[in-house]
Amino acid sequence: MIRIAICDDEKYMCDTIRSMVSDFFRRKNMEIVISQFSSGEELLKYDKIIDILFLDIQMKDIDGMETARRLRSRKFQGFLIFITVLKEMVFRSFEVQAYDYLVKPIEQKHFEKTMERLLVSLQNANEASLLVQRGYESSIISFDDIIFCEIIDRKVYLHLVSSEVIDFYDRIENLETKLDSRFFRCHRSFLINLKYLKSYKSGVAYMENGKEIPVSRLRSKEFSRVILQYMKEWRL
Repeated sequence: MIRIAICDDEKYMCDTIRSMVSDFFRRKNMEIVISQFSSGEELLKYDKIIDILFLDIQMKDIDGMETARRLRSRKFQGFLIFITVLKEMVFRSFEVQAYDYLVKPIEQKHFEKTMERLLVSLQNANEASLLVQRGYESSIISFDDIIFCEIIDRKVYLHLVSSEVIDFYDRIENLETKLDSRFFRCHRSFLINLKYLKSYKSGVAYMENGKEIPVSRLRSKEFSRVILQYMKEWRL
């Protein structure tokens, strides 16, 4: 699931970008969710993850540049694409690590070129996300969205923070190579995200979503070591 936000104080422009974005990802058979905002203030109140942000620079009150600056100060890591009528404004975009810019009125050719580049960047971000293939469809799942992975009859079930469960065919050994050190294979059928480990006792890993995951006896000693290593790498 790719989470996209569009922020522009012109509803027509918001709707236009939404239509272009929806059409692009529909042709790629990729699942997305789009949120729209009419001002920087409204966007700054939004507390959910955004993977791609289309942000108008010229807006009333808090303009796009200041909005982007505040988002980056809050550790916003998404791809930022500015929308502008003034090309010269783009030189300031380096201050907020903008990925690209689109000049109004948006040309389909320029939009497609930007999105093709962006899609490659998303797919290459393997250290932070997992590309899931389901038939002709594909989704990019952030590692931080995965609480644990379960294998049942050659099928992987990703249990997400949103309570959604995504399933696809893969071997757990193959899946394990795609994940980073925040994940641990505590059992032949389970990979857990240590970020969401609440406690561990008597061969059971208690996760923050209330699930209890078995830890095999053969992996229990290594599990204790891995938890300490995780604390050093990710929580300090």
